[in-house]
Amino acid sequence: MENSHRFFNNRDCRYFPCHKTKRPDDFNCLFCFCPLYFLKDCGGTPHLMDNGVKDCTPCLLPHTPAGYDRIMERLRAEFARLRGEAGD
Repeated sequence: MENSHRFFNNRDCRYFPCHKTKRPDDFNCLFCFCPLYFLKDCGGTPHLMDNGVKDCTPCLLPHTPAGYDRIMERLRAEFARLRGEAGD
């Protein structure tokens, strides 16, 4: 994919790719730190460690080409919920 505001592939990063993937050309580095990390139900596939810390190593949600849209949709929903505009 072409680098843009929705997708960024940083092969120069010393950690690239930071998650195992069979498709490094489609690995999106835009959300290097997932903005959904602090949500209890983030929609990804994290593993909760014994000490209560979320381990997101197996999750590729923010690193897929479609991840941008899913994350932005979820953030909009969370902001609406916090403003009292959504009924959850």
